[in-house]
Amino acid sequence: MPIYLSIILLVVVLDFVWTQYLAYRNRKRMSPDIPPLLEGIYDKDEYARQQAYQKINSRFGLYTSLFSFIVMLLILSLGIFGWLDGLLRQFINNEVVLTLAFFGIVYIVNDIITLPFSYYATFVIEERFGFNKSTKAVFWFDQLKGLLLTTILGGIILALLVWFYETLGTYAWLYAWGAVTVFSLFMTLFYSNIIVPLFNKQTPLEDGELRGAIETFSREAGFSIKNIYVMDASKRSSKANAYFTGFGAKKRIVLFDTLINDLRTSEIVAVLAHEIGHYKKRHTLQGMFISIFYTGIILFLLSWFLDNEAIAVALGGKEASFHLGLIAFSVLFTPVSMIIGLFSSMHSRKNEYQADAYAAGFGLADSLISGLKKLSVKSLSNLNPDPLYVFFYYSHPTLLQRMGALMEIDNKK
Repeated sequence: MPIYLSIILLVVVLDFVWTQYLAYRNRKRMSPDIPPLLEGIYDKDEYARQQAYQKINSRFGLYTSLFSFIVMLLILSLGIFGWLDGLLRQFINNEVVLTLAFFGIVYIVNDIITLPFSYYATFVIEERFGFNKSTKAVFWFDQLKGLLLTTILGGIILALLVWFYETLGTYAWLYAWGAVTVFSLFMTLFYSNIIVPLFNKQTPLEDGELRGAIETFSREAGFSIKNIYVMDASKRSSKANAYFTGFGAKKRIVLFDTLINDLRTSEIVAVLAHEIGHYKKRHTLQGMFISIFYTGIILFLLSWFLDNEAIAVALGGKEASFHLGLIAFSVLFTPVSMIIGLFSSMHSRKNEYQADAYAAGFGLADSLISGLKKLSVKSLSNLNPDPLYVFFYYSHPTLLQRMGALMEIDNKK
């Protein structure tokens, strides 16, 4: 067995073992007892429902991960990627077209394999616990639109990357970095205007108590915002959320209609104050610059793999290629990605505390706490996750951690 293949397989195995170990710890942490600080937010029957939802999702995650792990081991061990590369080379000579065809086939096959799991999660698990509001027609139409969107946008970006690396030599990664950065900035500014409408309707929030309260707070916070929209999220799920997107004149607040239905006006304002806090604290810009820097590192390191024939042979191929190099890189980069992800999660949790503190600075701590409690109950979220699992995976502090920090701020006033 080629040394590169051995290393690739070892990384895949260790990654699976580690992620499942963390998931096991999280499952073991589940308790029928509600944490003292959260007593009263669930009644006995509803909390039993929450525990059942968490356990079923955890087991389902284990089964899907195990299935994906076995499939990946078989594909790597049998050299399926190299076989597909060799098959396509009999008909395609152009490297750009070859890479597009290769990843197109891989994407479609992966979609076919994983689609039953997605369908089961939506129409069995989410349906059983009352979250799913999607119809089968909406589900299949979403799949089709997702496929077309990935084909068009993903195909354009992938074709550009291949062309850069194939024709521009040593500094190709710089051009690739520039192209990906421009695309990312474009999506940051126009995602809500272009992509979201393909899946959901967004309508301006009507004049009334809620809009008036939001605009009053925005003036108090020195945050000019005119674009406040409501999204029909209830057509797919009963879970609630809100998000802030864009910069400058493109700033937009989007409220899920489920959020408006579930929370009081003061609680919605507190949630939005948190989101505005991210903007005021420059978290959005920080995240964008970190992402750009991270992308540059990845594209630079990727260039080391693309001309490596030994890696292509390890995957069953006969000559170096962009697509085989990219697959090998994506696997071998996993440990580094995990470490970067760990620091990213730590940074994100720090930002969440700061955004909470910003909202609390306007006297909204109690409203934010009550809103967070309602959102947690509505989504049946885990009240007592394993600390190590939280440390590695959670981009937000737990409900208990956020409540503790907000109560401490409130007590100091």
